[in-house]
Amino acid sequence: MVIGVPREIKEEENRVALTPSGVGALVAHGHRVLVEHGAGTGSRLPDARYRDAGAELTDARSVWTRGDLVLKVKEPEPSEYELLRPDLVLFTYLHLAANPALTRVLIERRVRALAYETLQPDDGSLPLLAPMSEVAGRLAVQAGAWCLQAQNGGRGVLLSGASGVRPAKVVILGAGIAGTNACQVAVGVGADVSILDIDPAKLRYVHDILAGHVTTVMSNRANLEEEVVAADLVIGSVLIPGARAPRLLPRSLVGAMRPGAALVDVSIDQGGCAETSRPTTHARPTYVDEEVVHYCVTNMPGAVPHTATFALTNATLSYALEIADRGFVEALRRNAALRRASNVLAGRVTHPGVAEAAGVAATPPEQLLS
Repeated sequence: MVIGVPREIKEEENRVALTPSGVGALVAHGHRVLVEHGAGTGSRLPDARYRDAGAELTDARSVWTRGDLVLKVKEPEPSEYELLRPDLVLFTYLHLAANPALTRVLIERRVRALAYETLQPDDGSLPLLAPMSEVAGRLAVQAGAWCLQAQNGGRGVLLSGASGVRPAKVVILGAGIAGTNACQVAVGVGADVSILDIDPAKLRYVHDILAGHVTTVMSNRANLEEEVVAADLVIGSVLIPGARAPRLLPRSLVGAMRPGAALVDVSIDQGGCAETSRPTTHARPTYVDEEVVHYCVTNMPGAVPHTATFALTNATLSYALEIADRGFVEALRRNAALRRASNVLAGRVTHPGVAEAAGVAATPPEQLLS
């Protein structure tokens, strides 16, 4: 199989879908790998390392038109839509629930679109979302601390406090991978941390790994409002696989937060968990709404592309190898996790969450594998 790795063209996206060692693994299995010139530059991975690993360096159009399987980090940009073609296998983060326009393009172009964020084994985990959620969760605390600085519009609060001064109150919504990692970092810097979730088992796990140095709270409307109103920093990290993030924070609740408080919405790539959230970039990461500093960068791990690229390849490579070795149809027939990664196939939406967001009926991928 021919695997293509284009350079990411989304604004300020410096990650790349495959490391040179990942190229080496695919080549060792007898596959050809096409890498666009400069694809790894933003992650400090020069072309020479890809060439030495066995990749053929070429231009963007060749990567898209010659590749049977295209590996990316982010969803295709509008300028890339013309390069999408029937039966191309696209394997990347898609987040289609928040992007109905791209869903329509993938349907019209009859692309075989697999999303990292919906690949789900039988245990319910999300192994390809996990590494970026881990990175984003840890970055969220750094970003929140920066937002709270006075020159950025914040309350002028130090997360750790100081001798004789209370630490900042950090409230984390969601005890998944992003929320748990945010919790670990926030506790580590000495903040007063509360974490909310609807799953008691997740709260118990967070409480245990942090030896009780965190307040765990069952998420309901009353508890949510009480915690958020008292917070200096709120980190939103709620997720429904494949679907739009639930809107937990209406404008009225954001407006009730302390003036100069900060909201870091990690869920923004799935639409955001606050009514006041809207996507931002690394160049202009924040804005103030309802006197609250919002940080809503849709590709947070792009700020640390070297770390993020290696973490991503570690997670995705085995699945890419399975598709390349077995072929698309056989790989999906054999692997239920890959079938769940299917978002669009043969002009049909195959993931229930994406279908609901697009207002269409979902077609089980098993019916379309031929």
